[in-house]
Amino acid sequence: MDDDLWTLIEPLLPPWPERSPGPRPVADRLCLQGILYVLYNDIAWQLLPMELGFGSGQTCWRRLERWQQAGVGEQAAPHPARRTERGRPARLVEGVRGRFPHPREKGGADTGPSPVDRRKTGSKHHLIYDGRGTPLKVITTAANVNDVTQTLTLVDGIPPVAGRPGRPRRRPEALLGDKGYDSNAHRDELRKRRILPVISRRGAPNIKGIGKLRYVVEQTFALLHHFKRLAVRWERRTELHDAFVSLACSLICWRRLKKAHP
Repeated sequence: MDDDLWTLIEPLLPPWPERSPGPRPVADRLCLQGILYVLYNDIAWQLLPMELGFGSGQTCWRRLERWQQAGVGEQAAPHPARRTERGRPARLVEGVRGRFPHPREKGGADTGPSPVDRRKTGSKHHLIYDGRGTPLKVITTAANVNDVTQTLTLVDGIPPVAGRPGRPRRRPEALLGDKGYDSNAHRDELRKRRILPVISRRGAPNIKGIGKLRYVVEQTFALLHHFKRLAVRWERRTELHDAFVSLACSLICWRRLKKAHP
């Protein structure tokens, strides 16, 4: 983790109590590096190498839990890439993939029988992203939750996108979706929000050219699952899994911004 990224993250972390009992806590930066090590390599917390100086896996796990309870994950993501770059229009795309089995025998929160994997208990990600593949909002639900039910939740959860003079934009001009999001009721709700729904209808031919636009969802899911901890869900508690998801999205946004504005 470079110094520029740490400069952005450090003010968001809650301060440690000055008169806390016990030994001196491990520095926040070292704990964050240990959390990133687990996120990238998908190892058990107890296997985090002590030689790296990040503290024990239990220390990093509890620090992640503390930050998530303080709402750091919702603030850590930098503003998504500017919509004006390379002349790309303002559009968003919805997608769902990555139905991963829950490794615990009794499952956990937000798990259900997977419709594509012999009804094994699992979860899945619902994702909304901009036309360049930058993730804006990710929701974790049970594997048997219908995709269309999360449409408005994803749209309403878009963070403010800065980059132009004036008020940061929260709504796109258009929303692309496949036939899994075919719903007249949701189309009407999107129009009320002044968003043009571009969603294929079941039983009808696909909208011409939509395949060239929706390929971006595969790229975005590939970027998320590059962080091996997200490919298989190990956390029984959804909020801890969502903490990893928020951290991964923050890193993706940071890389895009750094590449666009070196």
